[in-house]
Amino acid sequence: MAQFAADLADVAARIRACRLCRDAPRGASLPHEPRPVLRISSTARLLIAGQAPGVRVHASGLPFNDPSGDRLRQWMNVSRDVFYDERKIAIAPMGFCFPGHTPDKGDLPPRPECRANWHDELFHAMPQIECILAIGRYAQDYHFSRLGRPLPKGALLHELVRRWAEFSGGHPKIIALPHPSWRNSGWLKRNPWFEAEVLPALREEVARMIV
Repeated sequence: MAQFAADLADVAARIRACRLCRDAPRGASLPHEPRPVLRISSTARLLIAGQAPGVRVHASGLPFNDPSGDRLRQWMNVSRDVFYDERKIAIAPMGFCFPGHTPDKGDLPPRPECRANWHDELFHAMPQIECILAIGRYAQDYHFSRLGRPLPKGALLHELVRRWAEFSGGHPKIIALPHPSWRNSGWLKRNPWFEAEVLPALREEVARMIV
């Protein structure tokens, strides 16, 4: 594990220094100064794999430091102190930097440079991860494929979330979640089974990972 810890420290330092989306972009350049955001360790057994930082997280440098994070912590039934304890919970989004806004002020998709250049190396250096909370389709597609369990073509979000136990098998376990953004409040209201069926199982798994 000492070698994995050294490898992890090295790749984390290079990610935090990365400026590829500004200096050698795949497509349009990032329209602002990059600020890679991640929280990782060689001891965390639980990984939160999200989409990309929003504008508030870009300003603070702290992932999920926004209303989406408040909702996610409520889903997980953990305090802020536990959520930000890197020894217990790692946080690594599909895009490390805020990607910018669409014309209607939504967030753009995660930058492709991150997945292409960093993710495989990063997660190879974190073999201790036992459970991944995959938030949103970009994270779900990547982590299921990375672990040799590609998702069925055409699988819809509500299928992946409601049937999480069928899809989560193997090591590490993957639990597919909708994004906790308040833009998804309508989806949550239309799918009350999420709170009734999925959240109790999610909280049980989180509690087991952070002891």
